[in-house]
Amino acid sequence: MAATTLFKALYDDDDLLMHAVKKLRSEKYHIEEVYTPFPVHGLDKAMGLADTRIAITSFMYGCLGLAVAITMMNYIMIQDWPQDIGGKPSFSYLENMPAFVPIMFEMTVFFAAHLMVITFYLRSKMWPFKKAENPDIRTTDDKFLVEVQVKGDEEELKELLLDTGAIEVHVPKK
Repeated sequence: MAATTLFKALYDDDDLLMHAVKKLRSEKYHIEEVYTPFPVHGLDKAMGLADTRIAITSFMYGCLGLAVAITMMNYIMIQDWPQDIGGKPSFSYLENMPAFVPIMFEMTVFFAAHLMVITFYLRSKMWPFKKAENPDIRTTDDKFLVEVQVKGDEEELKELLLDTGAIEVHVPKK
């Protein structure tokens, strides 16, 4: 059984990159990763990546924030320290809910935003003091890098990458 080899192809144009990714996928090559200096519209679909579920987690975090806000306001303003503000006593939560709507909104947004950022960092395995895993520093400036795994036909892949407009193809030494 042939060992897998990781090819790295460097491109200098995002349109060439998109064409190359589509060509590699149509030829049934496995694209390990693509590094770009800016988001490329449609690249995730061209690579065949599954849709993200972060919107579902965002909704759940927003619901958690809403629940915390309702519980907090009910406890603080109704049960623990009821106050007579502007001649309106705090007898029940429902009577005072219109005044609490801005707080509920803000807590919903606060929880959703902050917990989504934390979830994104944990899911991406990006934590403080983590060393960068960028294979080529030029991808932070103006170049695009495609990593392709191949078993066997390495010369054919190299020719395909050069035909799709790669300015440089790095073949690991055996």
